[in-house]
Amino acid sequence: MDIVESLETTAKENNYQGIDKVWLEVGPFSGVEVRALEFSFEVATRGSIAHESELEVVQTPGQAWCFGCDKTVVIKQRYDVCPLCRSSQLTVTGGEELKIKQISIKE
Repeated sequence: MDIVESLETTAKENNYQGIDKVWLEVGPFSGVEVRALEFSFEVATRGSIAHESELEVVQTPGQAWCFGCDKTVVIKQRYDVCPLCRSSQLTVTGGEELKIKQISIKE
């Protein structure tokens, strides 16, 4: 519902007549189940400015900074070891996002 509220606010502020498509960035550590999001988006947008809009989910990679090798690496799970040096001292730096990346408006 927060996504729909944000779309409604953006549409009002910019005098959009409708929204055709919404791109959402979703990280693996966001706590969001993509299939559930896709289903609930359709339900949540009913009667809103984004009614019948297409949803495209852009999945972002999980990233972490490694204390051991001083590099940013891609990880699949929060407590993975560094794929470069095998250190377990990582700080997650990406993959927690759930945000609107882009919208396409009706003309």
